[in-house]
Amino acid sequence: MSSPNQIVVSQVDSVTTVEITTAGPQGATGPAGSTGGLQVDETNKIDGSVVYYDASSATFKADATTTKLTLVFGGSF
Repeated sequence: MSSPNQIVVSQVDSVTTVEITTAGPQGATGPAGSTGGLQVDETNKIDGSVVYYDASSATFKADATTTKLTLVFGGSF
């Protein structure tokens, strides 16, 4: 993609492509990690991990405890 506030025109054979990019308004930055924002612990993540909230540690976790395979265990989908 082009840099902000730039117009690029390119032509290949009989096809002309025009790409216009402009910087839009930026929203406010949310709180970061230890200052009260979203805490995510992904240290034990595996393939298929699902993010869940653990109230005892007050963090969101992605680990081997909850995966897409354990969510549908025993179901007929």
